[in-house]
Amino acid sequence: QVQLVESGGGLVRAGGSLRLSCAASGRTFRVYAMGWFRQAPGLEREFVAAISWSGGSTNYAYSVKGRFTISRDNDKNTVYLQMNSLKPEDTAVYYCAAALTYHSDYVAMSPGPYDYWGQGTQVTVSS
Repeated sequence: QVQLVESGGGLVRAGGSLRLSCAASGRTFRVYAMGWFRQAPGLEREFVAAISWSGGSTNYAYSVKGRFTISRDNDKNTVYLQMNSLKPEDTAVYYCAAALTYHSDYVAMSPGPYDYWGQGTQVTVSS
């Protein structure tokens, strides 16, 4: 069992930045590929970014590529999402998720492979 707790959300003006954190506890963090998803009101949950458990592979949604950066610190059992140049359309609840894998460079870009989810943190970008 893995527990995930997101933090760092809030209200920011367009063009600003936020850094989300997701702290994991429970089973060994190193064997989990991690991902960030988001869900805006009335819309389906969508992929934002993912990182392999080695940190060597990452992937991003086209809408955030070049603005968001995912990273992880396995010693701190934490994954981060640095969000720059935020836009009003980035407003959503952001969720982190963990996928158990023994492949060091595996990344997952759909919700299906993820075994555990956090409760989410609200990000609101004003225009």
